[in-house]
Amino acid sequence: MAKSAYIHIPFCEHICHYCDFNKVFLEGQPVDEYLMRLGEEMKLRRQEGQLDTIFVGGGTPTSLDARQLAYLCEKINEHLPFSGGEFTFEANPGDLGEEKLKVLKDHGVNRLSFGVQSFNDDLLKSIGRTHKSEDVYTSVKAAEKVGFENISIDLIYSLPKQTEEDFKDTLTKALDLGLPHYSAYSLIVEPKTVFYNLMRKGKLSLPSQEQEAAMYDVLIQTMERYGIHQYEISNFAKEGFESLHNLVYWDNEEYVGLGAGAHGYINGVRYSNHGPLKKYMEPVSMGEVPTIQSHDVTKGEMMEEEMFLGLRKTGGVSRKRFEEKFGATVESIFPDALEEMTGKGLLEVAGDRIRLTKQGRFLGNEVFQSFLGVI
Repeated sequence: MAKSAYIHIPFCEHICHYCDFNKVFLEGQPVDEYLMRLGEEMKLRRQEGQLDTIFVGGGTPTSLDARQLAYLCEKINEHLPFSGGEFTFEANPGDLGEEKLKVLKDHGVNRLSFGVQSFNDDLLKSIGRTHKSEDVYTSVKAAEKVGFENISIDLIYSLPKQTEEDFKDTLTKALDLGLPHYSAYSLIVEPKTVFYNLMRKGKLSLPSQEQEAAMYDVLIQTMERYGIHQYEISNFAKEGFESLHNLVYWDNEEYVGLGAGAHGYINGVRYSNHGPLKKYMEPVSMGEVPTIQSHDVTKGEMMEEEMFLGLRKTGGVSRKRFEEKFGATVESIFPDALEEMTGKGLLEVAGDRIRLTKQGRFLGNEVFQSFLGVI
């Protein structure tokens, strides 16, 4: 039974150069109709029991106006019984004035995640962001004034022409805000993005792998120095402020995915919704779920997912939990991967836990790959 829901709002007022998520320009879109159909899908996919986490992402959920945000939240409260756990909205700095913040707070939203990416205004402009660093301070201050305490910001490193010094400066400014949660991801150039097209033309100057690794090292050390502990490869938090919603993914638990292009995992089936708005809204208007494809996850695939998702967490995978879940030990299913990765010093077995070493965090993809396609 799913205890979490992800809700996708595909609208953006601008498209960033690195983004490959399902999104469309806000202007001229049938936003109100989309929100109505989204409410209907919530009803169609309603689960037994209460949800512990709800995450509204995008796109840019806060590109909706105050009336639309209120409508969306009302539909969530109506169709998704919520335990009062973690209710997150993604936001762009500069998008949330007092009116919108109050709407979210009044409807039970208790966590905000701001897409900051950098505190260097020139760099922000070069990656297609429209906010400036000043907007971050204004937005965080406004959110705190309304009563939000659980605030996270996302950063990206290894950006075109970014230096280690620049990233250090961004980290310092981010950490000086004293927030309880930070995410920091290295840039991945995805197909169908502005950056991908530039890279194919040889017009994208990216830091080297060595420079990227150096930035990641700076990230880990700086967070540690500020007392923000690393609990996942790219995520850091003060004790008790870890993202409960994201832990659902890394713990390989089930969740409902709602909205255009959203993915879900229910009753052993992974599914994805139609991405284009019209194709998403049409079946919902006829009382049908808008699934475009679904896949029954085999036991072997579940075991692989348990390892490559669970190993993202610094706490790693529980051997006991694995055996209780699958009726077999990790050692009996993945003997070669364990031997090879511990031999390379990328994995360690410590009591009940199998986890990445510090060196392993730098080479996580190599480790995850070793657990795939072996069953």
